[in-house]
Amino acid sequence: METTIMMIRHATSPFVLGEERTRPLSLKGEMDAHKVSALLADVKIDAIISSPYKRAIQTIEDIAKHHHLEVQVMEALKERTLKGNYRLSEEEIHKAIESSFEDADFSLQEGESVNDVQNRAIPVIHHLLKQYEGKTIIIGTHGNVMTIIMNYYNKAYGYDFWQSTTKPDIYKLTFSGANLLDVQRLWQESTI
Repeated sequence: METTIMMIRHATSPFVLGEERTRPLSLKGEMDAHKVSALLADVKIDAIISSPYKRAIQTIEDIAKHHHLEVQVMEALKERTLKGNYRLSEEEIHKAIESSFEDADFSLQEGESVNDVQNRAIPVIHHLLKQYEGKTIIIGTHGNVMTIIMNYYNKAYGYDFWQSTTKPDIYKLTFSGANLLDVQRLWQESTI
């Protein structure tokens, strides 16, 4: 019996240092969230799960309303804490993310490694796969945690994959039990 998880990376949200949990979508992000909902309007969805971060919830709210489902917030699916509350250049951030996929125990000061994130997120994914076996689940997520979850099942999902994702983005993951069978990208900016 196949179970589907639709990983929906949040839409655009302006970065504000120290407001990781509370920053909302931008106007473009809100418009894209409506497009995500329209794209999935005819898909039978059985459960909607999200990171506790506002931008992830906002991206999937329209889907929940359309399907008359509550968004179940799960702390363990929050975005990866890459570092403490200090600034790094874009180049330093990218280098740290790349290093973390080369060495799953690598982390910046006060940050989480790939292994740290997998240790908190994968048990939740396995629980959802059992609880909703044979059904379709939406997960409102983020680029790093989504890639790290996918990396657990297939090491090909690493830095290059993360770098290729967009805001928003949608990946359909098909499982048999806890085995990942297939990944399909559903979001195509040019066709929406």
